[in-house]
Amino acid sequence: MGFWDFLTGVNHAGETPNANPPSTPSTVGAGEADGDPHGVEIVGAEIEPRSLPTFYPSPWAGWPSSWSTPDWDMTSRFNELVDVAWTCLDKNASALSTMPVYRTRGGRTISPSTWMVNPDPSIYSSWEEFAKQLFWEYQLGEVFIMEMASFSDGFPMRFRVIPAWAFHVEMVGGVRRYRFGGSAGPDVTDSVLHIRYKSSTDSPRGVGPLEAAGGRMLTAGLLAKYTREVVATGGVTNQTIETEQSLDENEAQDLQTQYLASKTQSVAPPVFDGGAKLVDHKGVPPKDLTMLEISQFNESRIAVLLGVPPFMVGLPSAGDSMTYSNVTSLFDFHDRQTLRSLAAHVMGAISYWALPAGQKAELNRDEYSRPAFDQRAEAWVKLVTAGIVDVETVQRAERLLPGDETAPITAITGGEE
Repeated sequence: MGFWDFLTGVNHAGETPNANPPSTPSTVGAGEADGDPHGVEIVGAEIEPRSLPTFYPSPWAGWPSSWSTPDWDMTSRFNELVDVAWTCLDKNASALSTMPVYRTRGGRTISPSTWMVNPDPSIYSSWEEFAKQLFWEYQLGEVFIMEMASFSDGFPMRFRVIPAWAFHVEMVGGVRRYRFGGSAGPDVTDSVLHIRYKSSTDSPRGVGPLEAAGGRMLTAGLLAKYTREVVATGGVTNQTIETEQSLDENEAQDLQTQYLASKTQSVAPPVFDGGAKLVDHKGVPPKDLTMLEISQFNESRIAVLLGVPPFMVGLPSAGDSMTYSNVTSLFDFHDRQTLRSLAAHVMGAISYWALPAGQKAELNRDEYSRPAFDQRAEAWVKLVTAGIVDVETVQRAERLLPGDETAPITAITGGEE
């Protein structure tokens, strides 16, 4: 089965493998199970099945010749990430993926669309799984979302993230055109949403922050490899035998053999002749041996490129030690500086593509950096006293919701109501 067959769920014979009996209706009444105000007739993509060849990117030209070829697994163009880059990508994507998604119209929250719960149940377990893949790929430079089914009004109902390597993108008459699997592949322009981290009008592809970190990524990898080699070999020799006269290979070998034989026979210090002497060398401190300052500075710059304060990924911060107050401010800075812009760019593009005009899909970022409960309680009291909000609004915002007849009012943070 080719990748295109796997993507569309159709084999070469035009049959859907492992399909359930055709008992599921293709049309659902408006407002049933999806919360959408318009009809939800599912229109599958009618695409001719085709088998695509397996293709792999060439090894990175900057990769040291003594290293093995990177084990490309097709998950991204940066498969061989240093651990700090992976950690930063994961921290941003994980935080954004767990933020509740909601839909608004004219500034008011309305019922969510079905894809806000799970954009493709056949491959994702939840919205969170899709969102993490979405924001991870976006940080690498670009993310491709392909429509798998649509509502009767033409807006996407089911969609999924497709790896960037699977698309051939070109500019035709100033407009981007998308083909799947290469220049001769099927044209899927009308079914693809292409969100670029940094774009230009003369380039069909997007560029991510790690593109600018190529040299630092290579340096971080080299330093990590050097540290492993130092640990494996035990570092430099602690003692050397030095002579005043030159020795050929045989003479040097005999001197070493005699020295080793004397050490096994007696604990007394060795006695050398011919001007030879045993010289002790002070061990190089591990901190200097592994070039720790260079490694930390290099990794800190990679973290900054990905919008993560170095302290949040275990790298030392400048100045004094961090306190609770400035650590809390650090998370607020991370939210304002990085997460807000990532969420705005990605969700804005999805809203324009998947929702009618005037509607927006947004992420609730309050849980990530909101103030402590006592500070929020004080603010709510002021708002209620001023008559701006009522008690029920406070309960819903803080998830202080009554349970059943036997359960008391409980506080629930995050998750569904």
